[in-house]
Amino acid sequence: MDEVEEKTIINPILKTLDFIDTLISRFEGVMLAVGVIAMTVNTIAAVISRYVFNSAIIFTDELNMIFIVVVTYAGLSYAARNGRHIRMSAIYDAMPAKTRKVLMIVMASVTAAFMFFLSFYSYSYIFEVYKSGRILPALGLPVFYIYLWVPVGFVVTGLQYAFTVVKNLTQSDVYLSTNVKDGYSDTDNDIEI
Repeated sequence: MDEVEEKTIINPILKTLDFIDTLISRFEGVMLAVGVIAMTVNTIAAVISRYVFNSAIIFTDELNMIFIVVVTYAGLSYAARNGRHIRMSAIYDAMPAKTRKVLMIVMASVTAAFMFFLSFYSYSYIFEVYKSGRILPALGLPVFYIYLWVPVGFVVTGLQYAFTVVKNLTQSDVYLSTNVKDGYSDTDNDIEI
């Protein structure tokens, strides 16, 4: 297969992955924004209720627990998309570019597989919680509803790492995520006076 045929096959695949990535990114942004704003409003309302009206809102803690789960698992994928995950890369950074590329493909592949495994495992846990019939005391909602975000977050994060593998396999540069190249930039941290 020559280079022209290869590009005509790969370009539509990359465009499709970019489209899916954009949709997921918008979904994450909405979930993060709604979760953080709702948690803030809920907490402020609880403080005002308690200290101004001398009456506590009984479901505040349960709502914040739901929002924390949503923000955590939407944020997990967001961090993977933007290359903001925790990295200990002293040895990795000292390696040549080709070795870093191979390592990034292996690391992203293993991480994607692990995220998909955790998604399956969390689904099993949700099923157990569902069978137990537990409910939130103040809201009266079944507890398993809260945890539905966990496998969604793991699947979307796994997709992000899988997309990173594809990006590294199809591009010459090393990518930490689909839109973040490997490397450090001092301009990001510069403070202008």
